[in-house]
Amino acid sequence: MNNREILTNYVYKMVASLMQNGVEDVVISPGSRSTPLAYAFASTKNLNIYRQVDERSAAFFALGIAKAKAKPVVLLCTSGTAAANYYPAIVEAKYARVPLIVITADRPHELREVGAPQAINQLNLYGERVKWSAEFPIPDDAKQTLPHIERHIARGVNIATTAPYGPVHFNVPFREPLLIDFKEELPVPSFQNSYVGEVTPSEMAKDTLEGIIRQTQKGFIVVGELALGTDLQYIWSFIRTLKWPVLIESLSNLRTNVPADCEPYIITTYDALLKSGPFKQQVAADTVIRFGAQPVSKFLTIFLTETEPTHYVVVDEDPMFRDSAAVSTHFIHASIGKWLNELNISGNRINEEYVKQWQKGETIAKKHIENYSANESDEGAMVRMFLEKLPSQSDLFVSSSMPIRDIDTFLLPTAKDIQVFANRGANGIDGVMSTAIGFSQGRPNREMYLFIGDLAFLHDLSAFIATRYQPCNINVIVFNNDGGGIFSYLSQATVKEYYEDLFGTPTSLQFAEIAKMYDMDYLSIHTLDELSPLFEQPKAKPLRLVEIFTNREENVAAHRKLWQRIHEELEQ
Repeated sequence: MNNREILTNYVYKMVASLMQNGVEDVVISPGSRSTPLAYAFASTKNLNIYRQVDERSAAFFALGIAKAKAKPVVLLCTSGTAAANYYPAIVEAKYARVPLIVITADRPHELREVGAPQAINQLNLYGERVKWSAEFPIPDDAKQTLPHIERHIARGVNIATTAPYGPVHFNVPFREPLLIDFKEELPVPSFQNSYVGEVTPSEMAKDTLEGIIRQTQKGFIVVGELALGTDLQYIWSFIRTLKWPVLIESLSNLRTNVPADCEPYIITTYDALLKSGPFKQQVAADTVIRFGAQPVSKFLTIFLTETEPTHYVVVDEDPMFRDSAAVSTHFIHASIGKWLNELNISGNRINEEYVKQWQKGETIAKKHIENYSANESDEGAMVRMFLEKLPSQSDLFVSSSMPIRDIDTFLLPTAKDIQVFANRGANGIDGVMSTAIGFSQGRPNREMYLFIGDLAFLHDLSAFIATRYQPCNINVIVFNNDGGGIFSYLSQATVKEYYEDLFGTPTSLQFAEIAKMYDMDYLSIHTLDELSPLFEQPKAKPLRLVEIFTNREENVAAHRKLWQRIHEELEQ
């Protein structure tokens, strides 16, 4: 075989193996050294191909697709700094447990570290931020090469999609020339299938959990953001049987589609309630059981640290379980599954008065939150009214900083089919729009909304480049309070001399021209009354930018009045 035939067989074998192992989506950042693989992906039927020229944005775009589908997504780029620009999204994928298959094309070995252009050391480029990294061989006609590639791809996809999910990295060197012969049919892989096991607890772990539950009189459950693909029915059944208070974070997606018989036990206002000292004393628990990631709420973490429950059980699919407060007493290595509904926990000794204390607090806080838009007109009031009007079968992607905290405050239990997502692995504001646009590609049959602040919006403007290469459908809701709103709630705001320069960071920018640039519908909102057209008027274009102008100081004052009203009634 000549070099072109060898290269052709090599890249199509890679494509066939990736598809054999469940890959459906490929995000390509155009570049020269990755040409052979880009050609092979683009010419293959039954693959969804997406393009984004900005590598940093492309990586978050791929992250969004993988989050939406709970499936591995391939990310391909050329050599050099292109690969380095993937790093922020890979960090997020690592800590958010999202399966990315990152393929970086590379110079051949003889061009590394000798001053060749667009060549950096790409071996172990992402360090411990990937679950596994492998260097592929230079394409050749050795008998062992293609079988080795097949099985390495199977290993990589298995590692990425085994609990806990996460990114893997393949570094693939190519020599010039880089052209291939296009094939209509893929080669048949010799490696046929993988069977990955579920993470279920040992009998001793289940016995221990049953024993803790049976002796508990004051206990509650915490549910944070759950692993991709989790079947929520197992959690609902557990709540239904246990009948304990359940502190549910918005990202768990258990505040929506709520079964009527479970709603009495759901506590969504815990962040506001746990700002009250007397209430915290009343609801201190003997036992806490947590599923999923630690919730956004800082006040929940403080509460757990102060009260130190006798039993704090963390159920996590990763042995490196999450417990930043260092209060856990037990860890159960398990994914959420049918084992949860096989526990013998009926007839547990939970104190009914204790449950009622949580329920009374929830009733009081819900009343004030439901009436918030009637009393205030700030950013929180906009969020509350927006959530009331948001139609069923909608997806809501939320930026870090204040947007996710407002969603956690103002999203109350509902029977509507709304799902909430965010990048909370590393909690950054970078790449949020790119992730949301990618997410919309993974769930095209649902209406997509993004909540984002003005600084996070500016941070990721290149996200919209992707909309020029493939159809996108999304409503981008920008809360423009001219700066970093979350810092207004922190101690930094008391140092007036440096606050605006270092933390408020106002830009005095508005975004109507951005909408024109990318051919988007544009709506400017200054008051609550102007919010209704967002839902009453159908979009004229697939992309819509809604800019909501708010004031940082008014936001802080209004939020604090809400908490004060809740605390006053709690103390009464």
